[in-house]
Amino acid sequence: MRKVYIALLACMLICIGCEWHLKPADEHASEGVEVERFDRIQALYLTTGDRSALQQLNTRYPEQMRMLIEDVLKIGAVNDPLINAKFLQYYQDSILLTLVTEAERQYADLSELNKEMTLAFRELQKLLPDIQVPVVYAQIGALTQSVIVGDSTLGISLDKYLGADFPLYSLYYPEGQRKQMTRQMIVPDCMSFFILSKYPLHEADSALEVRRQHMGKIQWVVNKVTKKRVFVNEHVRAVENYMHNHRQVTVPQLLEKADSLGI
Repeated sequence: MRKVYIALLACMLICIGCEWHLKPADEHASEGVEVERFDRIQALYLTTGDRSALQQLNTRYPEQMRMLIEDVLKIGAVNDPLINAKFLQYYQDSILLTLVTEAERQYADLSELNKEMTLAFRELQKLLPDIQVPVVYAQIGALTQSVIVGDSTLGISLDKYLGADFPLYSLYYPEGQRKQMTRQMIVPDCMSFFILSKYPLHEADSALEVRRQHMGKIQWVVNKVTKKRVFVNEHVRAVENYMHNHRQVTVPQLLEKADSLGI
C-alpha cells in the first residue's frame, strides 16, 4: 500500500512555526544516491506532447506516475483510459507551464544535490541501520506537495523549491513559508518526510504538543544527518538535552518513545 505522509508533516511543521527554518531501494547510500530525472521526461511530455516521453513515464516510472496522478494532482485514476489527456491538459495552464520551465532551468544540474543526498542518507544509516535507501526522483507537482514518500520511493517536487524570491510564490504563500522554499531545504525536507514515514505518529497521539515533540525528535535527527542546525526551536533543544543526558538511548529508541522527554 502506498504511503503519502503529507498532511501530517505539514501540520506538524506549521505547529512548530517558522523557526525551522537515490539507486534501487536495496542498495546502500554508501554507493551514492542519484536523483532520477523523472521531471525531465515529464517536462518533455507536458511541453511538446511527445508520445514517446509519455511511454517512458508509464513504463520506467509506473509507481511515480500513479502517485503523481492519484495522490498529488488528484485528477483521476491512473488506469482511466482518458487519464493521459487529462494529465497533459492539466498542465496547460500558463502558470504551471512557467513552473515547468523554471524548474528545468534552475535544476538543470543536480550533481550537488546528489552529493548532499548521498551524505545525508549515509549518516542516517549510521543512526538507523535498518533503513533502506529509497529510489529518489525529481518531479514537477503543480505547487501541491513538496516531498512524496512511497513504499520505496522519495519524490522531490522541484516546483516547490524555486527560491524565496520566485515571483509566483508571492501570490500564494506568506513570507515565512517562502523562506523555506529554497534549494537549501530540499535535503532537510526529504529527510524529515522520510524519517516520519518510518516513525509515524499513531492516531491516538493526536494532541498538538505530542505532534510538536515528535517533530522535534525528527528535526534533531535531520540536523545530525545534514550536519547543520537547520531546525532550531524549543523542542529540538529539549531533544538535545535529553540525548546528552541519556547517552545510552539510541536514535530508534528516541523516535519510538512516547514520553515528553521533559519538555
